[in-house]
Amino acid sequence: MSTLRRLPPAFALFALASCGSSADAPAADAGPAADAPAATDAPTADVPVDAGPATPATRCAAITASVQSAGFGDRVTVRCDDRYAYLVSDTYPDHPKMVGIIGTNDQVPVPAPGYTSPVALAPTRAATPTSIDAALGVAVNGVPIYDYSSQGALDLAAYDPRFDTTRTGELDQCNGHSGRGDDYHYHAAPTCMIAAMRNRGPGAILGWGFDGYPLFGDTNPDGSPIAAGTLDVCNAQPDPTFGFRYHTSATHPYIVQCLVGAIDLAMAPRVPPLSRQGGGGRPPGEKPPGGVTNLRYLEAADGSHTMTYDHQGRSYSIAYRPAAAANCWDFEDTSYTTRAVLQRGTYCRGMR
Repeated sequence: MSTLRRLPPAFALFALASCGSSADAPAADAGPAADAPAATDAPTADVPVDAGPATPATRCAAITASVQSAGFGDRVTVRCDDRYAYLVSDTYPDHPKMVGIIGTNDQVPVPAPGYTSPVALAPTRAATPTSIDAALGVAVNGVPIYDYSSQGALDLAAYDPRFDTTRTGELDQCNGHSGRGDDYHYHAAPTCMIAAMRNRGPGAILGWGFDGYPLFGDTNPDGSPIAAGTLDVCNAQPDPTFGFRYHTSATHPYIVQCLVGAIDLAMAPRVPPLSRQGGGGRPPGEKPPGGVTNLRYLEAADGSHTMTYDHQGRSYSIAYRPAAAANCWDFEDTSYTTRAVLQRGTYCRGMR
């Protein structure tokens, strides 16, 4: 007879979780008990050998539980089919944003309603790690997770501090910023999200790689320190429950740097850039040379958002407010990119 073993708190919540509203979603109790190994006579062909005891059904429940137990169930919905759990959000967290940025890219965070993150339910380890110019995963509050760099796909054999968003002052006090699509995302440990989590602690899952493996904090789930050299190039290590797990870290690469599991690149979600009503798009932001000072981002009760900053003795701003059409916003831009010349326009977000 097999011996029962104690599992991380997040996995122990499986029985409490719902797998969402999809008719195709596997039932949370369809697999073996959360704290027991699979029965010896159960079929194994559909369960990868490196996936650990978790089955697609229990992974669906674990992903749902990680969102709900963290307290973000009102902002993120989870549904599952037989291949993926889909986390749906608007990528716009309720913690402070953009505070403390020096190296701004002159873009603002705009919600992306309907953004859907597919997380594999039957992960397999890839032959080689995958680096892509897009999000690698999603935090439990629905915010995308990128690698440390602002330069797209990485050379995983080399580290260039010139493109390290933490060292170039591009990240706010929560380790996020707005990217090329005017979308908010994290490049390092989501500190403000962690502080707001109801279940914060070493055993709490912070997010999920799109390959199906969870993200934990700077320590092992039991609170013990991670020995130097334990984490691989992707900031991951083997895990007895999930097969692998990612970690945040105080030093480079800070968070998920690449994906150890196989991923269908066609499924990788991307926030499309804002498109202008009548044609065209919002101009890509330029980085003010030498950085900026006094950057502030204000969110008013009427739904308006304003980012202001100073550069070389001059003040600049980008402001937007909800437009008449759904998922559209009226912009007034007097930024460094426009050379402080006022530009107005209505821009809309279309999700794919």
